[in-house]
Amino acid sequence: MRYLSGKEKEEAEKFMDLAAIVAGGSFCLKAKCGSVIVKNSEVIGYGFNSPQGNKKLEKCLKNELPEGFKSDKTCCIHAEEKAIMLALKKDPWGITLPGSRLYFIRLDEKGEKTFAGRPYCTICSKMALDVGISEFTLWHEEGICVYGTEEYNKISVEYGK
Repeated sequence: MRYLSGKEKEEAEKFMDLAAIVAGGSFCLKAKCGSVIVKNSEVIGYGFNSPQGNKKLEKCLKNELPEGFKSDKTCCIHAEEKAIMLALKKDPWGITLPGSRLYFIRLDEKGEKTFAGRPYCTICSKMALDVGISEFTLWHEEGICVYGTEEYNKISVEYGK
């Protein structure tokens, strides 16, 4: 992992701001998240987290998961997953995805950008590895941080051990 500076940081801030705008479209009742996938300074995919089928819900289904549920503890499709799916709809062979960078942001209840925690989602990291996304970008308190996707996956696997 490394923290960005200079022009690379300025460009990343632009894409983080775009991911925040995308996150504003989320129907999730718990957290609004957004992702954009960029290659050669061009957005090739974007997505926000939402309940499956993009339906507005009256209550969060996360609270209805059975005790000891072993998989993802949300009823939403993740922003990263939706961004990858959109990129694949535009390019079904996935030719544009290898070498790309994924930017992720979460909004607080006021719609303001919030700092991300450390990587923890193997659902998204495995999907990104599979399609060839090279880097994950998160906004930490220390700055905008880039992780190689393999590193992101390894940290995610270790999360919670």
